[in-house]
Amino acid sequence: MGLALDISIPLSVDQKHTRAWYVEPMVIEPVRTEQFVGSVEEGGSVNFRNIFFNPHGHGTHTECVGHIDKTVHSVNQSLKSFFSLAALLSVSPIALESDREWMKKGDSVITPDFLNSFPKNLGIQSLVIRTLPNTDEKLLKNYSSSNPPYLLPETMERIVELGIKHLLIDLPSVDRESDDGRLRCHHIFWEHPQRTQMDKTITEFIYVTEEIKDAVYLLELQVAPIENDASPSRPVLYAVS
Repeated sequence: MGLALDISIPLSVDQKHTRAWYVEPMVIEPVRTEQFVGSVEEGGSVNFRNIFFNPHGHGTHTECVGHIDKTVHSVNQSLKSFFSLAALLSVSPIALESDREWMKKGDSVITPDFLNSFPKNLGIQSLVIRTLPNTDEKLLKNYSSSNPPYLLPETMERIVELGIKHLLIDLPSVDRESDDGRLRCHHIFWEHPQRTQMDKTITEFIYVTEEIKDAVYLLELQVAPIENDASPSRPVLYAVS
């Protein structure tokens, strides 16, 4: 196995860390009682801190169908396999040429064309999407009210046809920021509610550096064992021969 290539964005109390969906920056603070303070700097014996964050809004996270279902299924229970072959593909979103249902002319969208280079007949179950241009602004940006790029429904349909079980993207969502709650691409991916796929996951807010080239990798996808529809995660790529 080759060098581990971490494509996650760490959670941080830095005011500039990446976030979306109008959440405030995450908070890490010492536990304080009349008898104890959880800070060595403040005289405590140990650092013992509470962390307040939103898994969908702060940093890299993996979600299951519980994100859109009436039952809040747990991603910790849904993710059954942690290793898979993954194709990393880069794509330049384009401007939508005209209004389409809830989508607006000028929106930056990901069309299915980039999937023409998807490697066939290799048993690939995971797809890692890197959007271009690719700058380290992705580590710091507040995406709220920015209408980031998103997948067209026909792009997600093609991804499903390719048999992808684990989809990873460097954006806050596969869907438009404001779509009146449709989440069309989420529903297409999980085939919800007609043929709901419980073992499929979407990972958002990754960051793939320029040094990592488009290719096939071994993906290790681990989530924090929290019983929730989404959880912080650390996807790692390994080069394969």
